[in-house]
Amino acid sequence: MAKPVLQCEKLNRILDNREISRYDIDDVFKGALHNQYELFETAKYLRHKYKNKTITFSKKVFFNLINLCRDKCSYCTYKAELSDSKLTLMDKTHVAQLARLAKKYRCVEALLVTGEKPEDKYEYARYWLKKNGFKNSAEYLIHISELVLNEGLFPHTNAGNLNIEDMHELRKTNSSVGIMIENISDRLTKKGMPHHKAPSKRFENRLKTLTNAGKLKIPITTGLLIGIGETYNEIIDSIYAIKEAHKNFGNIQEIILQNFLPKSDTEMKYYPAPTEMYFKIIVALCRIIMPEANIQIPPNLSSKSYQNFLDAGINDWGGISPLTPDYVNPECPWPKIHTIKNNTEKMGLILKSRFPVYPEFMKYIDKNVRDKMNPIMDKDLLVKSEYWL
Repeated sequence: MAKPVLQCEKLNRILDNREISRYDIDDVFKGALHNQYELFETAKYLRHKYKNKTITFSKKVFFNLINLCRDKCSYCTYKAELSDSKLTLMDKTHVAQLARLAKKYRCVEALLVTGEKPEDKYEYARYWLKKNGFKNSAEYLIHISELVLNEGLFPHTNAGNLNIEDMHELRKTNSSVGIMIENISDRLTKKGMPHHKAPSKRFENRLKTLTNAGKLKIPITTGLLIGIGETYNEIIDSIYAIKEAHKNFGNIQEIILQNFLPKSDTEMKYYPAPTEMYFKIIVALCRIIMPEANIQIPPNLSSKSYQNFLDAGINDWGGISPLTPDYVNPECPWPKIHTIKNNTEKMGLILKSRFPVYPEFMKYIDKNVRDKMNPIMDKDLLVKSEYWL
């Protein structure tokens, strides 16, 4: 892809491998509110420069392990209460059954999800864990990670904040872990704001988990939730916070930019979702701020237009399951993988399947995990096309 000819001096700087300042980013944003062409051309060029024509995804199965949670975010529909019909506590037998079924579908990633330390709030969770042989949810996750790895899937754990001792154990079986910072704004934790009843969402807690992963050299996925009442400046400050954390340890493998969608059974059910154009501008600015990053948007949350975000510089579609729903956004089914492949190719790009860890971060993972990947790994450290197609 030829370097675009731009009138914007600030965007030309990034094309010439020079960083642009936080102040310059603000000017680019203001300009893009009126004309997005040069911003999007720059984002596409940077994506092509660092990722070529490859767009990736992870073929996954979603293990909704324990959806009790000590937090209560104003927009969340994942969290269950003890009286809810959606309450889920998956025991080892059901995990093993789903893992074997996922192998038949040739899934690669086992996404292991729990609420934030459910045993801290719910006596029933403590009782259930003890009955199944575990002191806490972290010990349960360590066991389940080993179980699914032995079934031929590769774990990616997303269970909120974890201490460094538990992350050290998870490193033995997990190819990566995840924790969304959502936004660094302390304002969003105040009374009446979406994170007021969610102490785990305070940035100092999330940063500690990112730092623990960095110290242990665990590839970690993080990201932002766009449209929950934050300002533009709070979004950009959050992207820079991710950039700084990555600069410290070099292990942030992916940034998810997720657009808020109001849900009918939450406090924020009447809150408006961000417009597609505003969201696309934020995505492109993230590519400008972190040119070499792996940047993802979930296609099921923009089901009618997700392919348009290729013009904003993304290079990944995240985890897509042919088997299980998105339990965090159950009203939004995954697009079919072959449909995503066709839509990606129409944009002149190539869809490939990856492991839960990106190729450039393979150097960090445990040798035992890497050895189990080898039979289905191609020369580019991605999943062999004959396995996932």
